[in-house]
Amino acid sequence: MSFPLLTVTAAVPAAGAILTAAVPAARRTAAKWLALLFSLATLALAALVAIRFEPGGDRYQLTESRPWIADFGVRYELGVDGIGVVLIGLTALLIPFVIAAGWHDADPLETQSSRWRPTQGFFALILLVEAMVIISFEATDVFLFYIFFEAMLIPMYFLIGGFGDRAHSGSDENATAQRSYAAVKFLLYNLVGGLIMLAAVIGLYVVAGNFSLQEITAARAAGTLDMATNTERLLFLGFFFAFAVKAPLWPLHTWLPNAMGESTAPVAVLITAVVDKVGTFAMLRFCLGLFPDASKWATPVILVLALISIVYGALVAVGQRDIKRLVAYASISHFGFIILGIFAMTSQGQSGATLYMVNHGISTAALMLVAGFLISRRGSRLIADYGGVQKVAPVLAGTFLIGGLATLSLPGLAPFVSEFLVLVGTFARYPVIGIIATIGIVLAALYTLVLYQRTMTGPVKEQVRTMPDLRLREVLVVAPLIALLIGLGVYPKVLTDIVNPAVEHTMSDVQQTDPKPEVNVEAEHAKNGEAAK
Repeated sequence: MSFPLLTVTAAVPAAGAILTAAVPAARRTAAKWLALLFSLATLALAALVAIRFEPGGDRYQLTESRPWIADFGVRYELGVDGIGVVLIGLTALLIPFVIAAGWHDADPLETQSSRWRPTQGFFALILLVEAMVIISFEATDVFLFYIFFEAMLIPMYFLIGGFGDRAHSGSDENATAQRSYAAVKFLLYNLVGGLIMLAAVIGLYVVAGNFSLQEITAARAAGTLDMATNTERLLFLGFFFAFAVKAPLWPLHTWLPNAMGESTAPVAVLITAVVDKVGTFAMLRFCLGLFPDASKWATPVILVLALISIVYGALVAVGQRDIKRLVAYASISHFGFIILGIFAMTSQGQSGATLYMVNHGISTAALMLVAGFLISRRGSRLIADYGGVQKVAPVLAGTFLIGGLATLSLPGLAPFVSEFLVLVGTFARYPVIGIIATIGIVLAALYTLVLYQRTMTGPVKEQVRTMPDLRLREVLVVAPLIALLIGLGVYPKVLTDIVNPAVEHTMSDVQQTDPKPEVNVEAEHAKNGEAAK
């Protein structure tokens, strides 16, 4: 039996979570270093997965398959395609930065008992989320995917409700109430989506007789799977609803601003840059793979919802007074672009959507983590409480600017390539929607530059006059993310070479080809005649 690399990649952070939680209460620093060590080990394993993956090889590679619940046709089946590889890499890459950025976020307060272990719990929960997200990207058994798709809600609930942002403008009681509200809202929204998906998973088993993604897609391709049109559409809606909540897609998005606003900055990054990517990834792998006809049937409505997400999220971001909620609404707009690219049903759109998942994760991490460093210094999330920061903390202001420019997809930075591909792919098949979606670009420039202007420029406010610049640990967190934004913006081929073959398989699942450019026949004949003369 070959080495179970995918299992080990998910098992290492899970083992790290257990060991970190077991560290004695007085050894907080040891727990932090242990968690960081396990996250780096997971990153090394993710790099090995990428090295062993052959972009031109089989669709699913490094596969593992073992019986699990044989009576119900459930198997422990893992495998990765190019899309899964890059998202596993994104997850493993961001977790060490999340841990390093949150180094002091869960240190106990003076009023807490010495036996209280918030630090160990905080970092253990982060590693547990990482393990569940990674195995979600690896699972090719629908039931196995569902288990971890739902299970990751539990550690996220405790991270939001139990380790909230300490920079709260109200009283401690009000802050606790707001955190609890955000955590419960996150859990309820996603649980409702998960329950609807569970009904669809059961329905899929009744129709297909098993939960294997590869077997079901092969049966569909061979014409041996008999699935009525209405049945396929209902099952598709059950899956898509759960993924749209996780994504989040308008109008199922309202949990995200509360969750990100009340979380610590590292946990906010974990939500939008890591966990939410499972929703858009699952649209590509399960919605399009299992229900291709229903996906095409639902495409017009989904494109409209994605378009609303783009414009609505950007418009609301413009009017925000809270830094973290602004980033949250900006992310809603960005997820609209990702979903637009997926359901444009073109290779450029789906390649761009996959790259957008990666690039949005990196750019949002850079911006949100620097915002977290800024908020921790001033003790406020309100934009109006800042001004002139670039004069007293130029490195902080500079990294904040680069993260913001990446958010608005400035050419030369990584998100530009993915946003360009999404818009080109959408315009090729749906030109009107592609044109309207560009409004999101204009609004992104508005909310990003206004945010920078109000916080970093102008007269130095008295409360920020003594604000220190980024410390060494903070620079080590942000600098690699900035380097990645520039590197992938200049040379995205390192990702597109892995992603494009997987996108071709997805396009084949839905039996779609890229539309050919329209040619003016009369003009072409006239041009050829002139050339002949």
